[in-house]
Amino acid sequence: MNLDHIEAFVFVIHYGSFNKAADALFLSQPSVSARIQALERELDCELFDRSGKKIHLTEKGELFLPYAQEMLQSFRKGKQRLRVEKSPPSALRIGSAPLAAGYLLPGLLPALLAMHPDVHLTVTTASSDEILDKVLNKELDIGFVRGLAHHPGVQSVRFYDDPIRLYAPPGHPFLGAEDVSLEEVANESIIQFECTSLDWLRVQRLFDRLASPPTAVYRVDNLETAKRLVMEGAGIAFLPELSVRQEAESGRIGVARLAELDGIALRTNLISLVGEHGPYAKSLRELAQLFVGAAVDIGVPHAEAEERKEA
Repeated sequence: MNLDHIEAFVFVIHYGSFNKAADALFLSQPSVSARIQALERELDCELFDRSGKKIHLTEKGELFLPYAQEMLQSFRKGKQRLRVEKSPPSALRIGSAPLAAGYLLPGLLPALLAMHPDVHLTVTTASSDEILDKVLNKELDIGFVRGLAHHPGVQSVRFYDDPIRLYAPPGHPFLGAEDVSLEEVANESIIQFECTSLDWLRVQRLFDRLASPPTAVYRVDNLETAKRLVMEGAGIAFLPELSVRQEAESGRIGVARLAELDGIALRTNLISLVGEHGPYAKSLRELAQLFVGAAVDIGVPHAEAEERKEA
């Protein structure tokens, strides 16, 4: 069924005249009449009573009218939705947990702006729970959070896994060793970066089996402070890799090999309301591979990725 024919039929009823409908559609009156006649042939019935000077619907025309209006309205809604997806809103409000805000976003956001030059970015730093609430309340559009966001209205995609490594100052004997043991680590001065992530607690549990677990000489809640203490030779520390990448590449800090740390990482998830802001989320996931080498299934929701892993 030709939608142009449906449109002509609805417009004639709306304007009460073939001529006025033709003007609204930027067509000639004969063209509108031809479309109506084609529709009547397809439906095998007359839609208009042509016996008088005024326009009157036949009984079958009255019956068909609401369906024609619904078809036309559905088409317009679908067209509008595609237009919205093609041209996202010009403002994008991003929320981020502190570590992601400090070390993940600076490399991603300029590239995102290059891909979407018309967008204006605002970034809010807060806890993961606060970001989830703000996304649900539409105060934020996209969020970077720790772990999964358990809510049926939110899509949560695994974005980046930041490995936790053992770092030591230049010249430390651990840096030249093929591997170090937990017992050796326990005898060192430990700079403990306080982080509430469950993944981080796995590091602390590594030492539970030791008779003499390590004692933290320093306990700090700021990652930059912990990193600088290591570089000054005050001790060794377990830190997320992304936060130390530049210092490690320049030789100002070194990474020691501790086998027990394999598979322990701080996970960042990208969240947004289901069905919204898809183009921006897709662009960010693509950039994750380019800028931070994220070992994730790009575009695959977390739950689906886990199912693949288990399979």
